[in-house]
Amino acid sequence: MKAAPPGPGVAVVPRGARTGDGTLMVGTCGYSYLEWIDGGFYPQGSRSADMLGLYGRCFSVVELNYTWYQMARADALARMVKTAPEHLRFAAKLTRSITHEREENWREQVRLYRRGVAPLRQRLLAVLLQFPPDFGRSLDNRRFLAELLDELQGLPVAVEFRHVSWAVDPVFAELERRGVTLVTVDTPALPELFPMLDVVTNPRLFYVRFHGRNLSGWRSGTMQKKFDYDYRESELRQWCETRLSSLFRGGERGLLFFNNHVRAQAPRNGARLLDILATTGGREAHEPGTLCSAS
Repeated sequence: MKAAPPGPGVAVVPRGARTGDGTLMVGTCGYSYLEWIDGGFYPQGSRSADMLGLYGRCFSVVELNYTWYQMARADALARMVKTAPEHLRFAAKLTRSITHEREENWREQVRLYRRGVAPLRQRLLAVLLQFPPDFGRSLDNRRFLAELLDELQGLPVAVEFRHVSWAVDPVFAELERRGVTLVTVDTPALPELFPMLDVVTNPRLFYVRFHGRNLSGWRSGTMQKKFDYDYRESELRQWCETRLSSLFRGGERGLLFFNNHVRAQAPRNGARLLDILATTGGREAHEPGTLCSAS
């Protein structure tokens, strides 16, 4: 008899006789999208205030991306945690005033952020540091990243690079020494972008972001075009059979987030990936072949 799955959107994946099972948590980058009502994920008439609870019927982890647009505030996150489904876990993006629009007082910004995300406590699985495409591996940027990781010590940090210059072994070795997760990205195949790799720098956690492969949309300057992509069955199946297997050889738990939010493609693709895992040996929470809909 198969063991009961641990929660919706969570798959238990065999890693091998010597390493035991691995856990994969699938979710989306953000959850509060009104267009997901017309996209069929949320029921007609859903209010923004209802969406986190509805989301939790299908997934057990969500990436909070509004903390990139505005500084995390403890009172707001405490209210959110109070109403969130008990099984739901979180990743929280670091504020843009630190990663993209760095100010002289960025250390104070980090202290504000740490206080802001404190209500998440044991439900916080990762803090995502996503750097912009023009953040190359210069001496100044290397020094800043080292200082920033020092300031964030004690938090479960994951780093996403967009510039290809960071894809070198010394970077991977330093992240591994610090116990920091390197984010694996699925993006359009553009030479200046950080490539799709299956390098695991933290054996406790790997982290994947599916941005979509919309080549023309990526450079359009609009979010709706950039993240408008619907992964094909063959592309998701290839991920499960190749990339995921490789990532699980290095890490015991993975977070997979879909960022292609346009027209609710993100939750639909996440549910489809879980279906594929269920047919290839994984144990997951919803019936394979059914759309993970909150309605």
